[in-house]
Amino acid sequence: MYKGRSITLKHLLIREERFIGLQFNTDKVIHALVKELPEVKWSKEFNMAYVKNTKENLDFIYKIFTGVAWVNANYFFDNKPINENTEPLDITWFRNRAIPQNYRLCPTSYLDKLEIKKYANNTAKSYISAFEAFINYYYSKEIDAINENDVRLYILKLVQEGKSDSSVNIAINSIKFYYEMVLGMPNRFYQIERPRKEKKLPTVLSKAEVKRIIANTNNIKHKCIVSILYSSGMRRSELINLKLQDIDSSRMVIRVNAGKGKKDRFTILSENLLVDLRQYYKEWRPKTYLIEGTYGQQYSAQSVAQIVSRAAKKAGIRLKVSPHILRHSFATHLLEDGVDIRQIQVLLGHSSTKTTEIYTHVATTTFKAIKNPLDD
Repeated sequence: MYKGRSITLKHLLIREERFIGLQFNTDKVIHALVKELPEVKWSKEFNMAYVKNTKENLDFIYKIFTGVAWVNANYFFDNKPINENTEPLDITWFRNRAIPQNYRLCPTSYLDKLEIKKYANNTAKSYISAFEAFINYYYSKEIDAINENDVRLYILKLVQEGKSDSSVNIAINSIKFYYEMVLGMPNRFYQIERPRKEKKLPTVLSKAEVKRIIANTNNIKHKCIVSILYSSGMRRSELINLKLQDIDSSRMVIRVNAGKGKKDRFTILSENLLVDLRQYYKEWRPKTYLIEGTYGQQYSAQSVAQIVSRAAKKAGIRLKVSPHILRHSFATHLLEDGVDIRQIQVLLGHSSTKTTEIYTHVATTTFKAIKNPLDD
């Protein structure tokens, strides 16, 4: 029916006025229909036709193109689901911090939308900080008057300053969040290029190195922390959220509640770890969380990282060891021991085996079967 014809709707902001952009491939039929739109114009900057953003114009677009071309409105309407994060947004730090003179704060509407969308606290803090850095770079310009070219120059500045790919992507996401989510203009900055993702291989320890790290922990509590991270492949955030009831010794599994992506899963429980956990429980008597901080509060992620790092240094490991390196080591050692990659995917909580396949590049199983030509 459409004969391959399609037209994509985009949000455009030209001279602070909203328009509907119409993007399409060269086609006589579509060109003829576009000319029928009221007060239609062509933008050289965006390389597309555009009309005023009104309900009447939007209805007319659907009316004249129905049955002739497929109208792609995925970029025009905001259909992104609200996050399932149950943790309330805490912006106490935002109100209590010291504010430099002549510093432009993140708009209240930005904070409100983060709360409505249930963004995690760490993500919200990163977005707010990154967006404030952006709007203060263009301090003399009204926020809504900043255009795509301004954003592109700002991103280029970050790259030239040597900012990490992660920092650049957070900056882009924080900017897009304001214009697309807060102002309701989905995909306004669709022409902004992102840095290419680096394909770095994970850092992996040997089994002997992991055992040395565990042996160099200060006490039974620290020993359990390191052992859990390695023997279960758990993330640091998942460890500090563990409750007492999540350890199922009858089935020898650990329940991970609301891991990354808010997905529950089970992972394996080590018999050696279970012995240590029982000793730890007798000594420390945690009440709610498996690993508790002062006065029964949740243990901090920073403390977990420090425990791993200090034990690694005492063990004589020259690498900078983080909790995530223990997770990488868990997955790699399982793969080297012949565990199916789909089973490892489930234990790690990956949505796709494509993510888990990175460990095939560091596992030594394949290399051991190859005879080095120098040894021939």
